[in-house]
Amino acid sequence: MSLIEDLNWRHAVKAYDPAKKVSEEDLNKILESARLAPTSSGLQPFRVIVVENQELKEKMVQGALNPEVMRDSSHVLVFAAWDSYSDEKIDKVYDHHTDVRNLPRGRFSSYTDKIKELYGAQTPEEHFAHTARQTYIALGLAMAQAAELKIDTTPAEGFSNAVVDEILGLRNLGLKSVSLLYIGYRDEKNDWLSHMKKVRIPMEEFIIKM
Repeated sequence: MSLIEDLNWRHAVKAYDPAKKVSEEDLNKILESARLAPTSSGLQPFRVIVVENQELKEKMVQGALNPEVMRDSSHVLVFAAWDSYSDEKIDKVYDHHTDVRNLPRGRFSSYTDKIKELYGAQTPEEHFAHTARQTYIALGLAMAQAAELKIDTTPAEGFSNAVVDEILGLRNLGLKSVSLLYIGYRDEKNDWLSHMKKVRIPMEEFIIKM
């Protein structure tokens, strides 16, 4: 199937079958699509936390707008961004770049000096606003890959960031949760959206040509 057909197939599932689990092979394909997402300056300033443990999911449902969806999904992917930029974080990423490419460390220092100066003039709040936006590109690619595999997804911002961050210990990792992606297989009987026609704004209204 083409990407357009896959995207027409998918929808934000409202009920999952808790008995059906996503295989490790397919999960890794979804995660790899997120890992390969483009990011500003190639810094990849976020991480994806995979939650399969049912006890953790039960704790995370506090404050969730769709607790049953979180509880019954196969896995919960937590997209969590760096809480701030730092010279050390930037150097670590670019040392990795040069090592993989068999280049001397510091090869890109003229560029990294510029972004260090840029972020150095900003507040941690501005940093997080920027790193958080990076996660949505990866979120979209993960959903597209899941759709190709005929694995259902539900992106979510309706949850308590404070609860999720506390339960997963994200502060100690220098991360803050941004969004969740529930993955699994729809419960055809209880997923009320499953049999409804997909609705989007018409192309002629959605696209503005200049």
